[in-house]
Amino acid sequence: MAGLSKDTPKPVEIKFHQQSRLLDITFADGKFFQFTCEFLRVHSPSAEVCGHHPGQEILQTGKKHVNIKHIEPIGNYAIQLNFTDGHNTGIYSWDLLYNFGLHQDKMWQRYLDRLAQANETREPVNPSSTLYSENKTQ
Repeated sequence: MAGLSKDTPKPVEIKFHQQSRLLDITFADGKFFQFTCEFLRVHSPSAEVCGHHPGQEILQTGKKHVNIKHIEPIGNYAIQLNFTDGHNTGIYSWDLLYNFGLHQDKMWQRYLDRLAQANETREPVNPSSTLYSENKTQ
């Protein structure tokens, strides 16, 4: 997997707030980042979102209310996020998450710009869909 650097600080705390749909990560160097589920979903490192080559990114739309159902640890280097819209193929390495935290504002603005250029929206097509409701059984 690309981007596994021995110099990247490791998380010392990962805390998920299901109701507010926020994932907090504190790294060993003291840096703290807070991510919305929507941000993590639309920037998933999966081929479904990134494509297989640069320039093949697939714009994710309608993800404003997506949540995380489950977080799965992947060895000592990553987590896999299972989202309420069924997406679960992205593996978020510590390097990736740290980089996301450092560049979150620029990445988010670029995403919003791409949505506007495509005349798309963050709002789901069917906001009452059960795909976006919190799963209380897990």
